[in-house]
Amino acid sequence: MTTEDSAPWLVVGLGNPGPEYSRHRHNVGFLVADVVAGRLGVRLGRHRRAAAEVGEGRLGIGGPRVVIAKPMTYMNLSGGPVAGLAQFYKVPIGRIVAIHDELDIPYTGLRVKCGGGEGGHNGLRSISRSLASKEYVRVRFGIGRPPGRMDPADYVLTGFSTVERKELDYLVDRCADAVQAVVDRGVEWTQNAYHGT
Repeated sequence: MTTEDSAPWLVVGLGNPGPEYSRHRHNVGFLVADVVAGRLGVRLGRHRRAAAEVGEGRLGIGGPRVVIAKPMTYMNLSGGPVAGLAQFYKVPIGRIVAIHDELDIPYTGLRVKCGGGEGGHNGLRSISRSLASKEYVRVRFGIGRPPGRMDPADYVLTGFSTVERKELDYLVDRCADAVQAVVDRGVEWTQNAYHGT
């Protein structure tokens, strides 16, 4: 087993801290991270070295070690905590998974990719800059485009509609499934399993 094989995964849910943001579209990364943490029996608490809530567990008995984190900075400063945790836990770039909202994917859509651009997402831009790399994994939770002429920056800071909320728990669960699949089976397997659904 190589050092890379034994290295942990860092699963990062992106969002804004504080109760006033908790149910916003921009905070779906936090929602998914909480579900993954719950499944692994992990309790998130303040990290002593990074501005983040962090917990550590394993995916199944003897499975990969997983560090779950929610940066407690605002979205556009997410990179500092992510880079700090990656360094602290010695996580290779390819084992960092960022869960985030995605305007360019319709609501109910889910996509997984490794590397590429940030699509105007300030959280991803901050992570890429802080890691000096774009080669981390992104699990993209579709929130769709804003209605009419609404500014996307305002749209991401709104809550889900009554109709959307009926499916939200299922979609968050499904996104958590995809995150676990990335860790357990890899990006390509997860893309094949989830991109057609």
